[in-house]
Amino acid sequence: MDYNNKLVLAPMVRIGTLPFRLLAADYGADITYGEEIIDHKLIKCHRRVNEQLGSIDFVEKGTGAVVFRTCDEERDRVVFQMGTSDAVRALNAAHIVCKDVAAVDINMGCPRSFSVSGGMGAALLSKPDLIHDIMTTLRRNMDISVTCKIRLLNSSQDTVELARRIEKTGVSALAVHGRRVADRPRDPAKWSEIADIVASLSIPVIANGDVFEYDDFQRIKVATGASSVMAARGALWNASIFSPKGKLPWEDVKREYVRKSILWDNDIKSTKHTLKEMIMYYSSLELPEGKAVIKSESLEDLARLYAEEKNYDLIKKKN
Repeated sequence: MDYNNKLVLAPMVRIGTLPFRLLAADYGADITYGEEIIDHKLIKCHRRVNEQLGSIDFVEKGTGAVVFRTCDEERDRVVFQMGTSDAVRALNAAHIVCKDVAAVDINMGCPRSFSVSGGMGAALLSKPDLIHDIMTTLRRNMDISVTCKIRLLNSSQDTVELARRIEKTGVSALAVHGRRVADRPRDPAKWSEIADIVASLSIPVIANGDVFEYDDFQRIKVATGASSVMAARGALWNASIFSPKGKLPWEDVKREYVRKSILWDNDIKSTKHTLKEMIMYYSSLELPEGKAVIKSESLEDLARLYAEEKNYDLIKKKN
C-alpha cells in the first residue's frame, strides 16, 4: 500500500460498510477504511464466498451475521480496522482477513466507552508498551501493510514521543486525528500538532480533522506536511467530497448510497444509521423523509421511499 498523496476515507462505526466504501471510491477516495471491528468478534467468524453478491463475507458462527463484507473491486485499497487490547488475539484476527484486504489498522483513537472500557481504542494511548507489543507482533507476522490511528496526547511532545515509538515497530504509516480524547467534534482540530509529528517521523503520516471540502485536503496537507489526508464527517455528509470536480448535490449522493446498499444487501440498521446522519446534517429527522427512514424495516422499504423499486426488484430477481 502506497500512503503518499492519497485521499482517505476515515473509519466510521456503523457507516464504513462496503456500500459506503465503494461510494467514496467512486468519487475519488484512494484508500477506504472499514468500520472498527473488535478482534473478539472477528475470531468467531469464518470466511465465506458469497457467489450471489460477488462478495467475500466474514460470517459469525452460530448467528450467521455478516461481520465484515468486502469484494475483489476494493481489494487493493480497503483497510480493515481492528479494535484490540491483546497482541496474540490481534494477530489471530488479522490472519482471518489478511488475504482479502490491503492493510490492517489498529484503532488507538476511539474515545467511546464501549472501546475504552475494553482497553481498546484511546485506552491504548496510555499504554505504550502494549502498543509496541501489538504493532511489533503484527508487523513481524503479516505480509500486508500494518498501521494504526491515534489521537493527540495532552502535550505535543508526548504525542511526538509516542509516534516515534510506534514508528520503530515498523508500521507502514500513522494516521493522526488532530484532537485529544476529551475534545469534542466542534473543537477545532489542531493541525499544528499534527505538523509536529510529521516533522519528527520518516514514515507517511495521514492527517485527519476538519476536512469538509475538497480544498481542505490541500489546506491541511500544506499546513501539516502530511503525506496523505483523511476525511470522516465531511465524507459522511457528502461522499463526493473526494471529487476534484466538486461536490454533487447531496440528494444524488444519498440515492447512489441507497442503490449500492441494495446491490450489496447491506445491513438495514447500518444503512438507516448512515442515511439518518446525512439527513440530520442537511435537513431534519422530524420531516417526512426522516420519519420514513426511521420507520423503514427493510431495504425494500428504503427502495420504495427513494423510488428505487425497479432497481430493487431487478437485483432480487438476479440473485
